[in-house]
Formats: sequence, C-alpha cells, structure tokens
Amino acid sequence: MILTLTANPSHDRTVTLDAPLERGSVHRVASVLSQAGGKGVNISRACVAAGIPSLAVLPAPQDDPFVHELLAAGIDARPVPSAHAPRVNITVTEPDGTTTKLNSPGADATPELLSALAESLHLRAGTADWVVLAGSLPPATPDRWYADLVALLAESPAKVAVDTSDAALRALVDALPGPAPDLMKPNGAELASLTGQDPDLLEADPLAAANAARLLVDKGVGTVLVTLGPHGAVLVDASGAWHATPPPTTVVSTVGAGDSSLFGYLLGDLQRRSTDHRLALAVAYGSAAAGLPGTTIPCPAQVHPDLVSVHELFHTQGG
Repeated sequence: MILTLTANPSHDRTVTLDAPLERGSVHRVASVLSQAGGKGVNISRACVAAGIPSLAVLPAPQDDPFVHELLAAGIDARPVPSAHAPRVNITVTEPDGTTTKLNSPGADATPELLSALAESLHLRAGTADWVVLAGSLPPATPDRWYADLVALLAESPAKVAVDTSDAALRALVDALPGPAPDLMKPNGAELASLTGQDPDLLEADPLAAANAARLLVDKGVGTVLVTLGPHGAVLVDASGAWHATPPPTTVVSTVGAGDSSLFGYLLGDLQRRSTDHRLALAVAYGSAAAGLPGTTIPCPAQVHPDLVSVHELFHTQGG
C-alpha cells in the first residue's frame, strides 16, 4: 500500500491553446481541463489506475467538492479538516508542448493543522509499504517540516519517498545525515539548486546529474531518482548509477510527468523488480504522462518500459 501526503493540494486547471502564447494578446482556447490534483494526489491516482492500494492524506474541508471528486475517481481520500478549500493552479499548454504554470500559494497552515496531518500519517504508516511526502509546503509551514516527518516516520516499517523543492528541499538536505528518506526525486533544476551547478547543463549531462545525486546518497539517502525531462532520468544508490533514455514522445503536457515517474519507480519496487527495470518503469510512466493532456495520469496499458533504454553509468566498489 502507498500512503501519500499532499500538504498543499490544488485544483489543477489546464488551458490548451491552438497557437503559441503571446503576452498581451487575445487567444482562442482549444480546451479547459480541471482536475483535483497535487503531487501526492497524482501518485494515489496512478495507484488506482494500476490496482495498487493507496490512501491519500490531505488538508481540506470534509465536504469540499475537491474531496468528492477524489472519492468519485476511486481515490481513498482521508482529508484532515481545514478551514480553507484547496488552492487553484493554472497551466497553459501550447501546441509544441511548452508548458507555463501559474501556481497560487494556498492558505496559511496552522500549527494545529500540521500536527493533525503528521498524526494522520503516523497512524497509517504501519500498514504502508511506502509513504510519499510530495509537493510544496503551504505558507507558514516551517521549512524543515518534511525533515521532521521523515524523522517521525523512521520508527515505522514503511519506506519514505520525498518529492519537493525550494526551501523544503534544502532543509531536508541540511538535516542529513540525520534520518534520511529511502528515496528522493528531484528534477535537474532542483538538484542543481543543491549543488550550485547550471540546471540546463546538469539536465543535459546524465553523468553530471548522477555525480551530483551521489552526494545525497553519501549523506544517507537510500536512492535518488533524478528526472531530466527529454533526457530521461538517472537513478543512483549505494551500488552505482544508471541512466534511462525515453522512447520518442509527442509532448502534450509535462504537468504530472514527474509524479508519474515517481510512481513508476514505486511500482517497480512493489513488484520487486531489478534496479534497471524500476528506472525503466519510471521513465516509461513519465513519458506516457507527457503525451497526455493536463494532469492526466497514465494507466499501465499506456506505459511501455520495453521501449526505454537503460545503461549503467558507474558501479560503486563494494556496492
């Protein structure tokens, strides 16, 4: 079972244009798609599509339409009562796949809400294979809150995956070599923010990305999955590093592609697949998601790990 936390959920509204975006111009909209989302929610949505049990913990009023939409989609949502409805994020996609995101910050989180979210996770972690802490933190949340949750969950049998950015990511790394996640999933830009490297160069150079990720493994992180957009992904653990290149994909929307990649890895782990197959599943899921509109999460029939090429970058002696 995969237990997910989405601390800052959102209504994801995707506006699809039939021509390139021009600032200051009037555009005809080809379509508008609205979905209840957030990184953890997307992972739980992928679980439903793949037949994997999942619980989705998130802050929301009990009778909010957001919660009802998740339940109607078969997602076992466990809302922690909040006085505020989820925020709204807007994504604009152009015909060539270029994606522009306008994310609202969300409402301030109170200490009482954060405590209730942590308690909800702690109570359910004992029956989970993985706990996924995903997405941005709501305003007024301490930067080190994810790091504190990793420490709280260290006593549970579940493995912990974290996918976040900015100050929350930095605080998580600064807390090392304390209790560390079993899996971290930065993208190239997020990894570059930790190392001071150029994000474009890091994304285009899988070996450089692997060497940067190895710094996190050396500090105690179990595995680092770095998504590199059109350049695929690298996977680094104590035994070595691998790079996977994606199959040819017509990009429709990149929103949710990273979340799908993370789920692909988790699915491979639950299926006890080899390291290279877990990476292939991650890249196949991410590529499939990029070819779908909005935040649409692919189902297994749309995912083709056999079309992903994986090769070893380096082997760690003794690993």
